Amino acid sequence: MLSFFKRLVGVINPPKGKELTENQLFWKGAFYGLLALSLLVTFMSGWFFRTGISPILVGTGALLIGLIGFWIFRFIASLIHITINSLPTFVFSLVLGTIAIFSLAKEMRFGWPSVIYDSSIAIAMLSFGLFAGSLLVLVKKKSSMKLFHVVTIFGAVAMAVLSIQSISNPGDDPYPINFEQTAAPLLSASGIENPGIKGDYNIEFFTYGNGTDIRRDEYKDVKYKTETVNASKIIPEWKGKKAKWRKRFWGFTNENFPINGRVWMPKTEGTFPLILIVHGNHGMEHFSDPGYEYLGELLASRGFITVSVDENFINGTWSGDFRGKEMPARGWLLLKHLEQWKNWSADNGHPLFQKADLNNVMLMGHSRGGEAMPIALSYNELSHFPDDASVKFEFNFGIKGVAAIAPTDARYFRRLNLKDINYFSIQGSYDSDEASFFGLRQYQRTSFTDTAMNFKAGLYVHLANHGQFNSIWGRRDGGPPYGWFLNTGPMMTGEDQRQIAKVYLGAYAEAILHKNDAYLPLFQNAAVAKDWLPDALLLNNYKDSKSEALITFDEDIDLTTGTVKGSQISAKKVQVWKEEPLKFRDGDLQGTTSAVIGWTSNEASYSVELDSAIGTAPFSALRLSLARGDHSTLKFDADEENSKEPEELNFTIRLTDSEGKTSETTISQVKKISPRISVKYMKLDEMNGRFGNKWEATLETFVLPWGTFSYSENLKDIQKIEFVFNKTESGVLIVDEIGFQQ
Repeated sequence: MLSFFKRLVGVINPPKGKELTENQLFWKGAFYGLLALSLLVTFMSGWFFRTGISPILVGTGALLIGLIGFWIFRFIASLIHITINSLPTFVFSLVLGTIAIFSLAKEMRFGWPSVIYDSSIAIAMLSFGLFAGSLLVLVKKKSSMKLFHVVTIFGAVAMAVLSIQSISNPGDDPYPINFEQTAAPLLSASGIENPGIKGDYNIEFFTYGNGTDIRRDEYKDVKYKTETVNASKIIPEWKGKKAKWRKRFWGFTNENFPINGRVWMPKTEGTFPLILIVHGNHGMEHFSDPGYEYLGELLASRGFITVSVDENFINGTWSGDFRGKEMPARGWLLLKHLEQWKNWSADNGHPLFQKADLNNVMLMGHSRGGEAMPIALSYNELSHFPDDASVKFEFNFGIKGVAAIAPTDARYFRRLNLKDINYFSIQGSYDSDEASFFGLRQYQRTSFTDTAMNFKAGLYVHLANHGQFNSIWGRRDGGPPYGWFLNTGPMMTGEDQRQIAKVYLGAYAEAILHKNDAYLPLFQNAAVAKDWLPDALLLNNYKDSKSEALITFDEDIDLTTGTVKGSQISAKKVQVWKEEPLKFRDGDLQGTTSAVIGWTSNEASYSVELDSAIGTAPFSALRLSLARGDHSTLKFDADEENSKEPEELNFTIRLTDSEGKTSETTISQVKKISPRISVKYMKLDEMNGRFGNKWEATLETFVLPWGTFSYSENLKDIQKIEFVFNKTESGVLIVDEIGFQQ
């Protein structure tokens, strides 16, 4: 048996000796080429495998695994080859052993789709094998076909270069949009200050925590010390391998979570509103909380105490992701931070005494941190933890509103409804982590029931991604090597993306904490801040507690009746008329039902008639929620010129009062409907299928003041609202809501 294994070892090792044939030299070179390739692949899989240990050490460890595996896999292949005699054992074991190394590397880190990974294996093996084999033959001067081996070397290099080039370029935009929005009166022309630039306050920066952090000096050398909190019943999933590694890395368990925060604060006397910002899920070893410094500095300079909260210890890592079961802890920890600020504010011996106004609080979260916003709001009003009544709550802070940056909406198993609270969400179209505007689903679940002024808003930013809202996360919404395939070419710069965030989040803080209503038009139409914002396609959603909905399409499945009692809906000469739940690109529901109207005649119309006319006062405008629909659903004759989707989707809006008097405007006169936005997330077409369709319906709000309608001063009231499709010969329109706004 021993002699058998010795013979196998001799067979799988490269040929030895001084007088090797050209063929033997080629395969010896191919052996070293594929060995180098195998070691390179395993080293890379270790380098990108974040554990908190130096990538060089992890990569070197993976390289040693690859070296051992390369020998073992070839040995196993030689055993398999005993039954196959068409190839030499050395060649068979070399090829099969290299393939096995690639399979090992894929399990370790290379999460590429099989169709891409398999073709990469073939190209890499051919390139390295042919290059090294022919190179050794030429170096040893044993070839009678020098030209053949020279051509082989150049061919191998060209093959490798072309394949690398396909992922080394940033990518391109196959769906460019040339769109200019209707001009609107600028807020700056009325003397309103840009909320995205720094204010008048000097600021100070410091950190707080329990002072025992073994990973970061900023939470070891803190200005103010805090006590740890016991989260064992909030996140009981902290156990097994996840708990073991996390304790080894962080030095604590779920029984003593730290209350760590980075603080930017106005450097002056006084009491200020308090804003907490929390990151989402990211590799826990790649700390996320420093990435909101740009917001902290801005907001503090404008009179808000701003804290970037550290929750890195519940983020994903190589030993496991909590898969959303940590969501209660994400929200609960924010409330524990507010509790800490409450204690400081009540302690007349503490430097932070009466510094923070706990009745004027705003919460802000990114990604899973964004989904933690409604969780924190809900827990804030509860007396007990809903998952374990033995945990009592006593929070009741004065949270005035929340902001969700590219939030998730399905990690927590509960879908939470919000009432009588301000809500704002922002989303990028090139977000390949959260590929749809899930914040709008929470927007739909936010309602107003009292007379207090609150609003909800959404902003969809074309060409923005997930990560650039955090300066640490960056341009790729996925780590290497998967991230190499992301189509980053079309994306806006990180500076532009964060400038949009600064303007909108600054305005939101001013509106809800400083009660500055002058910024509300910004949430209805980005064109009013064109001089504050980068040149970008921005879609706004807005509704406030002073708005009244006439038609929402959510009450029943009758096409002919509206939400308001007695209202009747009709359509003339339309080709498509239906109501259906609006869907995201992957088929998931957006949380709202809409009407879809398609026409191929400029005599088509769609109208809503009220049983009882509604007075124009106290309202000031008609409010619509609209989007473009799928033009390909229309049927045309072969020779019809209007079969192409129009660049501009325009139509007349006609109001009729109880006396039959009419008043008109066009939608584009006030604000143009944005084009359908198509996105290519990955450079390679084969990798885009998992996202779903290249486009999805993207709703936006249109506020049409009475003054934009002709002869509106003659209207006594409003009995009928009619969409007359006489400006664009064909089109598909999605209507989500029709109503009035004060």
